[in-house]
Amino acid sequence: MNEQVTIGIDVATAGVRAFAVRGGSVLATAAAALPPPVRSGDGRSEQDPSAWWPAVTAAVAEVTTALPGRGAEVAAVSIAATSGTIVGVDATGEPVTPALMYDDRRGADHNAKAAELGANRWHALGSGVSPTAALGRIAWLAEHTDAVAIRHTADVIAANLTGHVVAADWSHALKSGYDPLAGEWPHEVFDGLGVPHTMLPTVVAPVSVLGEVSVAVAGLPAGCLVVAGMTDGCAGQVAAGAVEPGRFVGILGTTYVLKGVTESLVPDPTGVMYSHRHPDGWWLPGGASNTGGESVSDTAGLADLDAAATARGPARMVTFPLRRNGERFPFAHGDAKGFMVGAPVDDIELHRARLEGVAFVERLALDHLRRLGITVQGPLLAAGGGSRSPLWTSIRATVTGLAMRVAPHAETGYGAALLAAAAVSPGGLRALHEDMPEGSVVEPLPAEESAMTASYHRFCRALHDRGWIDDELYSTTVR
Repeated sequence: MNEQVTIGIDVATAGVRAFAVRGGSVLATAAAALPPPVRSGDGRSEQDPSAWWPAVTAAVAEVTTALPGRGAEVAAVSIAATSGTIVGVDATGEPVTPALMYDDRRGADHNAKAAELGANRWHALGSGVSPTAALGRIAWLAEHTDAVAIRHTADVIAANLTGHVVAADWSHALKSGYDPLAGEWPHEVFDGLGVPHTMLPTVVAPVSVLGEVSVAVAGLPAGCLVVAGMTDGCAGQVAAGAVEPGRFVGILGTTYVLKGVTESLVPDPTGVMYSHRHPDGWWLPGGASNTGGESVSDTAGLADLDAAATARGPARMVTFPLRRNGERFPFAHGDAKGFMVGAPVDDIELHRARLEGVAFVERLALDHLRRLGITVQGPLLAAGGGSRSPLWTSIRATVTGLAMRVAPHAETGYGAALLAAAAVSPGGLRALHEDMPEGSVVEPLPAEESAMTASYHRFCRALHDRGWIDDELYSTTVR
């Protein structure tokens, strides 16, 4: 087990969190707020990049102050940031434009053209180019600003730490168009969009050493290694422990997300799942649904309802608790809406049915993986706020037929600290997780399996009858 102290920095939209970790144990954490993005009706979404560094140093300084050596013992640091946020910089790497956020749509037209220009490349990757992909915003910056290059949030912070321009990692660069299969930027696409090659950063694998802290700052000693990180979602996956082939984590937060590891790239012809690349060269397929914890966020007295629903047992009705119209994973259909099959007898049954509905989405996601030939090794890791509910975790285990191992840590900053540790530890990420606490395990309830399976089949039949899932996926669900 790695006994060196490493720090992970999570630069999210709303703020920065820093974690100091040693041997898998969290030694200290701290947070600092960021100004909210400025969003406009024409699809623009911006943040002031000059706010990032003060927030980072404030959070890191608070963490290092809490350490016995006041930061002198920190061996390495890594940064994880929101996927898809970029900023235009000058020749020295200093930002000269606002940060264009992950949801900024001003590059939508460029992205539509990029989808055509790189059709064969995207097909090989099994991914598409969404209207909010950072790729299109790079073309917009090339057309409308004096920026000579682009950087991702993590690149900017790492450059401040090292005192020089650093490479991007292939995780943060993915939505900017980087091709992790070919190991190159899609220059035929950027040529077609009029983007000079010099605007694009050099790209390296996550866990690569980018440099050293040049001057002691925020308690970090000079000489501390600065290590290439991964996006927020990938770092959260690392934190949860899904770091080797066959391991998957179901993250039940505001929305439901499934992420895992495969030895080789598995293209998804439906386009609902795409893959980052693992630091060791494996692949990280995953997707995010439009349902999840928000399906019960407006329900008062959750603890009491959980207790009553536990005693009541499986619901007799079925619901698809989609809170935003249009589904994106495990199937994509813009007209999808929430529905009920049957009517609840009371609020207890409705609450239970909502929990089951999200679990049905999780099983459907696993069935989607199964039809693509992906094997999921049990137990399924469980993370996110919804995993703190014993009832919900039990329902998920029973519906999927897989034991659920509740991850003790799944925070982005914790995962970034593990990425930093992997650079200074023999054996990398896999060795780090072998000796770490594994978390509690929740087994399926045999007494409820029959009822849950029957309800899941009703759920899938309702999706198929509406034309939202295809014949192949439907046949997979009822095998």
